[in-house]
Amino acid sequence: MTQEQFDSLAEKIGKVPKIFQDLEKINPELFKSVMGLDQLVWDDGCLTRKEKKLIAVAIAAALRDPHAVRAQIAGAPHLGISLAEIEEALRVTFLLSGMPAYVYGRTAAEEIYSK
Repeated sequence: MTQEQFDSLAEKIGKVPKIFQDLEKINPELFKSVMGLDQLVWDDGCLTRKEKKLIAVAIAAALRDPHAVRAQIAGAPHLGISLAEIEEALRVTFLLSGMPAYVYGRTAAEEIYSK
């Protein structure tokens, strides 16, 4: 994968972890499979990419995964997602996963959207 392709992927999902970039060299077959699954999951279907990104933000916040929440939120502006839309998705997270998950996601969103 060229640097341009990684940059495009980073724009789509937010941040591409270094380990993922290394995977192409370490295990090209697995990398190719992951990229195919990534495209299948993120392509517009019954749900738009934007809707899928909001779901991903909510899940990452619910799991309180520091990398995933920041990576998902970092990719949100590229899909035209506003901080208000993330806030609304995080309210669903609050209802199902509690205040800590909401605060975790909201804090990351405020940091990323204030840049």
